[in-house]
Amino acid sequence: MESLTLFNKPNRWKKRGSTKYPLYPLLIFITSLILIFFFFITHFPFSNSTLPFSRNSQSTHCSKKIPGQKFMMYAPHSGFSNQLSEFKNAVLMAFILNRTLVVPPVLDHHAVALGSCPKFRVLSGNELRLSVWNHVFELIRGFRYVSMSDIIDLSKVMSDSSVRVIDFREFVSIWCGMNMDFACSRYPEVLSSFFESSTQCGSELSGNNGNVPDCIYAVKDDCRTTVWTYQNDGEDGRLDLFQPDEQLKKRKNISFIRRRKDVYKTLGPDSKAGSATVLAFGSLFTAPYKGSESYIDIHEAPRDNRVKSLIEKIEFLPFNPEITSAGKEFSLQTIKAPFLCAQLRLLDGQFKNHWKSTFTGLKEKLESLKQKGPLPVHIFVMTDLPVGNWTGSYLGDLARDSRNFKLLTLNEENELVRKTATRLVTTRQRAKFQSSSKYLDELKPCDSQTLPDLRLYIEESVCGCASLGFVGTSGSTIAESIELIRKHRVCL
Repeated sequence: MESLTLFNKPNRWKKRGSTKYPLYPLLIFITSLILIFFFFITHFPFSNSTLPFSRNSQSTHCSKKIPGQKFMMYAPHSGFSNQLSEFKNAVLMAFILNRTLVVPPVLDHHAVALGSCPKFRVLSGNELRLSVWNHVFELIRGFRYVSMSDIIDLSKVMSDSSVRVIDFREFVSIWCGMNMDFACSRYPEVLSSFFESSTQCGSELSGNNGNVPDCIYAVKDDCRTTVWTYQNDGEDGRLDLFQPDEQLKKRKNISFIRRRKDVYKTLGPDSKAGSATVLAFGSLFTAPYKGSESYIDIHEAPRDNRVKSLIEKIEFLPFNPEITSAGKEFSLQTIKAPFLCAQLRLLDGQFKNHWKSTFTGLKEKLESLKQKGPLPVHIFVMTDLPVGNWTGSYLGDLARDSRNFKLLTLNEENELVRKTATRLVTTRQRAKFQSSSKYLDELKPCDSQTLPDLRLYIEESVCGCASLGFVGTSGSTIAESIELIRKHRVCL
């Protein structure tokens, strides 16, 4: 108000030609800008940019190439054992195609579901990739991001310098031009800008905008149309043994034809996909089915010894040392006796209606052990059925028969589980990646701060130490994983 008064004074003020007072509003404006600037830079976690995303990220992200590198992504799904199986296949496919594998986090159990390959009812690659992308950012925002490399020991496969990996967060920060620190910002306007950029980049990488020449190639082939092979002479392009039957075709109104395709010829350097910087698969899960494989049939490499060696290495990828050690510790210090492991999947999917058949094998094994002695027989029970619901089941009967059987379980509140999770978060095993970028070690604000639930992995490790044997649920991928642990004698 003072400046307005001065401008209304008589003309004698003008004769002085003074500019002292009219400069005050300008000085106040400049001072305000400086204060706002200092407030902004002291309250926001700057690292590579002052925005959640690069201005260049408003259009295509193909300019964000890393010289000399080509990448491969895929969309994991379902439970952990399925995700681990896909990861092994991803390592193999990336190696064959000479691409750097983008290592995803461990997704929440069944947060993303594929569908059924035998029934020819699955999500398309685009739908699956986008679902995984959205869920990954939920994990980041909720401080629950745990990389697959945090859980699995990759030292065996990383011993070959041709196996190259990059953490999902590092890849996104480079490719999308996004500062990942902003994913965990407390400021709504920053989060809004960040997730707008994330949505755009995720849509491009998912293939929703179509393939971009020399940039992004989103694989449309899925288990309804393709079985990937490698170096199987004469098979490329042939019909696969498993095809939808006529009844299914009529009932579901489908016309899929499954062909066997050589992955190197179809997606390798001399193919249309070969020039793309990013090759994006959908699911990489496969399983034997009716004399064939549901999606990937690469079990040997007749003319490629390096691929053959890698196939042998990835057959079994152990848990990281912290998890394996926790399993041994529980066996030695809590169970303290020879024991049987019973893996009983009773509630999920196809298993919930087959309790009788699931318990049959366990009953036979326990009768044999009871006859041999000594008693009580120690049993480590790994099940999705809460202890409070055991009443009325065979597990409830075993729990009451304390003279002959002693049952032991592990829950997420166990001190050993919490201690192991704390060590895992602290060591951040993902920092061991052989990456040329330093940015991976700078990712702190959104690092996993909530302790991950490691119970499943420690339970599998405990079962690997069961000297009286193992009884698993038929058809369960968890049982298959435990059998591999026992086969490779990890507990010794």
